[in-house]
Amino acid sequence: MEKQYVRFCRSFDGAQIAYAATGNGPPVVMLPNWLTHLDYQWRSVAWRPWLEALSARYRLIRYDPRGCGLSDRDVSDLSFETWVRDFGAVVDAAGLDRFSLVGICQGGPIAIEFAAREPGRVGGLVLYGTYARGRNRRTTPLEPEKARVMLEMMELGWAQEDHAFMRAFATQFQPEGSLEHLRSWCELQRVATSAAGAVQLTRVMFDLDVQASAARLTCPTLVAHADRDAAVPLDEGRLLAQIIPGARFLQLDSPNHFMLPQEPAWALLVEALHAFLPRSAAEEGAFADLTERERELVDLIARGLDNHQIAAHLAISEKTVRNHVSSIFAKLGVESRAQAIVVARDAGYGARRDR
Repeated sequence: MEKQYVRFCRSFDGAQIAYAATGNGPPVVMLPNWLTHLDYQWRSVAWRPWLEALSARYRLIRYDPRGCGLSDRDVSDLSFETWVRDFGAVVDAAGLDRFSLVGICQGGPIAIEFAAREPGRVGGLVLYGTYARGRNRRTTPLEPEKARVMLEMMELGWAQEDHAFMRAFATQFQPEGSLEHLRSWCELQRVATSAAGAVQLTRVMFDLDVQASAARLTCPTLVAHADRDAAVPLDEGRLLAQIIPGARFLQLDSPNHFMLPQEPAWALLVEALHAFLPRSAAEEGAFADLTERERELVDLIARGLDNHQIAAHLAISEKTVRNHVSSIFAKLGVESRAQAIVVARDAGYGARRDR
């Protein structure tokens, strides 16, 4: 498990939203489904491959939506609009100006809506196993009926390992998963939210529709979908790729909504993620020659701090800062602070702003 510190931010209505960051590199924010718990996700055999793949190369920011995990659960306003506004509160609290988004399942519509409202802040968007239309908004035969049955079963069998709902739920998400996967999904349900909370959250998810927002997107977008996904039909992924201007579509050979790490399709997806998302500073030529302390200074320079402010921030002398800055300029091949800021920001530094 990566070392992480959970922090809390206050959303527009006072609700406390939990978020955490792991890894180093260009900022990538993951918008998950509502079945989350920031701590337990690292122990989940379904979620861990995602966290490891992204934390290895990026500064990965995650959060628990209101109503589940470590965020406030007893909230009066639970709606798609509050989900979007909560996400805005998280990225503001994390000090992010511009970043990439990874929207998985229910997190996809939130990512789409935010990117449509704040196009200048989103550098790239990855949508995996997600949709623009909730089940109640689809024209597919029996989808609304399936939604009703799922809600009824959820009320009766939530977090009960031996209940038919739990087996159906786990099979839908990972039909090739093991007993360990079943137990992991059951435990995640238990720690994420109550049965009543799950039903309330799912009702919101089933009724959303972001097709109009998807059509307004301007950022580079990668849509990836497993071809035999039982949780979200492939047609929903295709629809997204058709609606979003210039979107790339990656169809993956898998029956699993959450792919298993040993699948060839998982390796293909990770490769596509790394090719699509910004390269880390360590991979950006001259930055590989910087020491850890110099990289720390580069990030502060990219954030607009002068030598006096950097010295105070790092508790070192201004002379030491000047020496580091001279070394950094030489290694990066720049002649001025303005040039250094541009080069550093292009490589992903300085994404966190002072607040």
